[in-house]
Amino acid sequence: MDLERARHEVDQTLKSLLAASLVEAPSAVASPIRFAVLAPGKRVRPLLLMATHTAARQGRDLRAGERTAVFRMACSVELVHAYSLVHDDLPCMDDDDLRRGRPTLHVEFGDRAAVLAGAALMPLAVEVLSTAAVDLGIGEAAAGRLVGILTAASGGAGMVGGQLLDLRAEGRSVGIDELDLIHEGKTARLIEACCLMGGVAAGAEEAVVERLGRYGRALGLAFQVVDDILDVTGSAKAMGKTSGRDAELGKATYPNIVGLEGARARADGLVDVALDQIAPLGAAGGLAHIARLVVDRER
Repeated sequence: MDLERARHEVDQTLKSLLAASLVEAPSAVASPIRFAVLAPGKRVRPLLLMATHTAARQGRDLRAGERTAVFRMACSVELVHAYSLVHDDLPCMDDDDLRRGRPTLHVEFGDRAAVLAGAALMPLAVEVLSTAAVDLGIGEAAAGRLVGILTAASGGAGMVGGQLLDLRAEGRSVGIDELDLIHEGKTARLIEACCLMGGVAAGAEEAVVERLGRYGRALGLAFQVVDDILDVTGSAKAMGKTSGRDAELGKATYPNIVGLEGARARADGLVDVALDQIAPLGAAGGLAHIARLVVDRER
């Protein structure tokens, strides 16, 4: 899997999706949505969905229409991720003024526009996913399962719930088990969802889907551990966001609990767990490559 080419195609697909879906939207809503979604990013989540879809297909080629549908399905998760970043940065949340090397959405457009743009992205993601599932021809049951996976990972038992737990943990002592619970919800559940969705969309056997999900859950937690490390060691220029914010906000982090070296060892161990899950699968080279990128990244 050529990740750079795939990342470029994700960006192009996002542009075309927004061009079609925002035709009737007022510019006061459309402009901040474009600002949020089209900001330069790693696109890890859509790349994971496509890589798991490839692994679950066991090398079977896709027709042109199927390939387009998979890219659009992958973009549905990026829309959810974009919404989460917009709301995470709000003054009532983490209160950040820099994201992906640019002013955060509420700094650029105001708090109200940021709240509403973020809110608009979740139903848009479901619409994109539902349409892509129809185009892929996977059947109503599988399409419904895909929507269920995405919405569950994004909601109270997933990303939203994890964010609330994270805010409530600010300024107090937190143990490693509680920190894992926070970040399994805030970060790992959506990454796990990408991998589950790729398997379901490919029509994989349930045992394979579960294996992909375990890969995603471990990798998602590793992603957050590395985020915590970079907040201590990285620069604002390299990361595209303000460094040292976790300490300023009194957040519980892995380096605070186990130290930088302990956090690095934990990230490596989680990636090993993830790789063990995909070892029996063929055509999983893209997943292995993404796993290494997660722990070796500088932003």
